[in-house]
Amino acid sequence: MNKEDIINLNVGEVLFDVDLTKYNTYRISSLASVLVEVDSVSSLIKLLVYIKSNNLKYMILGTGSNIIFDGNYEGIIIRLSKLNNVEITNSDVIVEAGYNLTKLANLTANLGLEGLEWAVGIPGTVGGAIYMNAGAYKKAMNDNVFYVEILNENLEIKRLYLKDLEFGYRSSVLQKYKNYTVIRVALSLKFGNKEELLQIIDDRRKRRIETQPLDFPNAGSVFRNPSDLFAWKLIEEAGLKGYAINGAKISDKHSNFIVNHNNANAKDIIELINLAKESVKKKFDIDLVLEQEIIRGTYE
Repeated sequence: MNKEDIINLNVGEVLFDVDLTKYNTYRISSLASVLVEVDSVSSLIKLLVYIKSNNLKYMILGTGSNIIFDGNYEGIIIRLSKLNNVEITNSDVIVEAGYNLTKLANLTANLGLEGLEWAVGIPGTVGGAIYMNAGAYKKAMNDNVFYVEILNENLEIKRLYLKDLEFGYRSSVLQKYKNYTVIRVALSLKFGNKEELLQIIDDRRKRRIETQPLDFPNAGSVFRNPSDLFAWKLIEEAGLKGYAINGAKISDKHSNFIVNHNNANAKDIIELINLAKESVKKKFDIDLVLEQEIIRGTYE
């Protein structure tokens, strides 16, 4: 990997040997060889052409809210935070992948547009929300998606409509095709009562504060909920509420959250994840499915 070549691509801000602590919401210390904040879709394509032609390792990173960096990342991390344009026409929204989901939910509600109130407080980007089919309060991204524009494996811009996206509970076709990259999303909302929407947002914000451990670094829900059950309840009934391994702890407030309460590292968090899975399996014969993604690296 030639540092000068990457700089000369002129695709945005380029950082080398980057401490990833502030780029993941667990605040785990890790290093990345290169981090690039691309400044446009054309820059993204140019960078990906370079990466693929040189057979380099890479990943797209949003806010790092669903990520566990286990070791150092020896490749290029691409952030899309500068792909944050949004256009709203009547009740239709076209938004780039790097736009913050909570910010979009607040923006649309303040315009009297209904459909994204559930998303306030979810710490992720629009692109990441599509990838995971993020949701809350029995709502999810698939309820409002009209189409998603992606770069495919040949770096062509293609549209995937709702029927193509294979949305399921915390899943989408993008998890099957890892070389697809979300660049833009079209959402169909509907007109609602602005005051009522803002009240719903305020109520749910207060509920999050009351029920989630927002005072410690975390990456959101650790496990998907099994059918007709709650992961937090299974973990709590397995006797693990408040259980800690070194700096990682199953939250006292919500048992489906692991918090970094004292300089946890990835191994602490992963060990706690495995303990929760084993304990729930032993007690209830239920296999918990991890919602977060472990990015394996090196410890050299």
